[in-house]
Amino acid sequence: MSKDCGNHGGGKEAAVRRICAAVIAFIIIVLITIFLVWVILRPTKPRFILQDATVFAFNLSQPNLLTTNFQITFASRNPNSKIGIYYDRLHVYATYRNQQITLRTAIPPTYQGHKEDNVWSPFVYGTAVPIAPYNSVALGDEQGHGLVQLMIRADGRVRWKVGTLITGKYHIHVRCPALINLGNKAAGVIVGDNAVKYTLVTKCSVNV
Repeated sequence: MSKDCGNHGGGKEAAVRRICAAVIAFIIIVLITIFLVWVILRPTKPRFILQDATVFAFNLSQPNLLTTNFQITFASRNPNSKIGIYYDRLHVYATYRNQQITLRTAIPPTYQGHKEDNVWSPFVYGTAVPIAPYNSVALGDEQGHGLVQLMIRADGRVRWKVGTLITGKYHIHVRCPALINLGNKAAGVIVGDNAVKYTLVTKCSVNV
């Protein structure tokens, strides 16, 4: 009787081992398939260009408070011919010397098809944003010389679509240098009361 029970227990263990082995083999096959598809298609990260910036307000006051209001236009291109891109989340904001100087503006979720271009024109702004004293000094100096070097950033998450297969979410970080000639309104186009549109056409760095 005890011998039969032992054999019965051993049979259960063997069945569990076979199931585990089958599950592991299935997972490995799926991962290898995804990897091969990924390598064959060679997905390329999207390309971004900062086209222009319309400045409505840029006022530095004491003690170290900055009020800004921009409307920026930037374009994204999907260079892939067989892969689509889901932009599930994308927030745009401006920084000066790595310090955030505006609030984050959300871009509506969107899908970008093969070889497709998207253009966004969000407003980024901040009211009486405290900035570091040393950044305030540097910014005041740049304003005095006319040219201000900002960084327009976009952070979010994307997914890739290959046929009916949609990948998990990946972080995306876009960095667009913006050298704006605030000291010379003639360098841009006046589009309203104290608003000037500056053409930039700057290539952005993209990390995914």
